[in-house]
Amino acid sequence: MLEQFAPMEAVELSAYAESKGFSGVMAADHFQPWVPQQGQSAFVWNVLTALGERTTGDMGPGVTAPTFRWHPAMVAQASATLAAMYPGRHWLGLGSGEALNEHIVGQYWPEVPERIDRMFEAIEIIRKLFAAGDKKDVKHSGRYYKLESTRLWTMPEVPPEILIATAGPITAKKAGAVADGLITVGAPLEKIEGLFARFDAGMRESGRDPEKAPKVLQLHMSWAPTYEEALENALTEWPNGGMKFPKGDIRSPHELAQMAKLVRAEDFEGRMVISEDPDVHRAYIQRFVDLGFDRIYLHNVGRNQREWIDVFSRDVLPALAR
Repeated sequence: MLEQFAPMEAVELSAYAESKGFSGVMAADHFQPWVPQQGQSAFVWNVLTALGERTTGDMGPGVTAPTFRWHPAMVAQASATLAAMYPGRHWLGLGSGEALNEHIVGQYWPEVPERIDRMFEAIEIIRKLFAAGDKKDVKHSGRYYKLESTRLWTMPEVPPEILIATAGPITAKKAGAVADGLITVGAPLEKIEGLFARFDAGMRESGRDPEKAPKVLQLHMSWAPTYEEALENALTEWPNGGMKFPKGDIRSPHELAQMAKLVRAEDFEGRMVISEDPDVHRAYIQRFVDLGFDRIYLHNVGRNQREWIDVFSRDVLPALAR
């Protein structure tokens, strides 16, 4: 969570987690933290590069919006360079973005359907650049973006996987048609099953095998030695997890901080596990393993990261079964 930890602290924690049995890192791409309490917001591509040097597992941004702060060609270049530096380790997570990060460049912030359309056009450009590599120029003239004739001069032998983040069934089907895999967040199992079905349908319609597409989960949780500490961590460090409304149009961490004052313990129910018992967390994670997720990235919302890593590496990871 780069909104919560200074960049080198995040790198140190990631390396420590790998030494304890974790196998990859999803790093947040934010320009601002959700709430001021979180206190940081490092540039994700710099941090991913440092992670490449300090770890050996997979890594990617969870997720980058290739639409407002960045022209999609720049996202393609950043991703291709990272994949060239660390072959076989980098995946590119993409989403439609939130005003919290994207409004800073002063463009009009559109409603959700246009944001999604922009994302898919941006992915079309990234796909063109990845496919052409350093062998030929490509160009694009679309509804939202232009790309004059150019190519990516630095390319890995195999382009990075493109994973699209979504929790909506319509977007999931479109993602299946153009992406290599799916990212989503913890939700009721029946909702995720529906998401899988739509994504798989899009994959099949594009002539590809959905069994080969990675399905990736970002799972927020709060563990601490006592329930009281775990709840306090959730309320102070991750109150946005208890906000039962879309947050994509909110522009300021200070606005979210005012809303956070209304969040109560019960608001996290069904949205995030808060418990001092590692086995409660293990059982919850196992449900998603059983559902068919290929990779699950765990986010403990407190600042007690080393303690959490120690406990989960000892009591949770070995007990999970595929």
